[in-house]
Amino acid sequence: MNILQGKRKRQDRASALSVSMTNEEQVIYNIIRGKEMGIWQGDIKRETNIPDSILKKSIKLLISKTLIKEVVNIQNKSKKVLMAMEFEPSKEITGGEWYTEGRLDTQLIDALSDVCLKLISRKKIATRDAILEWTRTLGSEVFPRGVSSGQVEQILKVLVMENKLLEVNSTGFGDFSSVPVGEVCFRLAKKPSKEITGEEWYAEGRLDTKLIDALSDVCLKLISRKKIATRDAIPE
Repeated sequence: MNILQGKRKRQDRASALSVSMTNEEQVIYNIIRGKEMGIWQGDIKRETNIPDSILKKSIKLLISKTLIKEVVNIQNKSKKVLMAMEFEPSKEITGGEWYTEGRLDTQLIDALSDVCLKLISRKKIATRDAILEWTRTLGSEVFPRGVSSGQVEQILKVLVMENKLLEVNSTGFGDFSSVPVGEVCFRLAKKPSKEITGEEWYAEGRLDTKLIDALSDVCLKLISRKKIATRDAIPE
């Protein structure tokens, strides 16, 4: 189903549900639907003079029927914008792709930054599209809602500014052999840290399972004895 078909389906459903609406619900719905950028509840009250109790009840019913939705306005979080379901809020209202329910999604930013660094560390070089493809396939569990090419691009630019990555053009040779000549790639600006490569868990090229088991055992026993413990309280 394309966007136009989806919009028509919602409009048909709205027309069917309008039969069961009260006069107040119909008036409120028509006002909200007429505002593509959304409208505040207070503005609806000023336009209609509908009593607060009836206004709130009608809005709640329209939301339950999935005819309208509440959207947090990043510029004024105390005022939620009411909007018809077929409309999408602008970036000026939501804050853009990095915001969830009006809050900066720092977990998403950190996760995507971490993925970019680790993927580039493993492959030596990577393009924006290669990273995006990974998030949509192997990394789909990490990013269940998906990420856009713009988000990947922004994170890569930030990592370049932080001197963690270098932006280079493919030569078509060596590490760049799989990338067309001239295409923009990214590689680590310096030797990756042990936290990125996992090197500290390896001994002579092999995963040191004895070290992992021993440290896990120490952590469990110490916390069991003390009930609680900080990272720094656990002996190295």
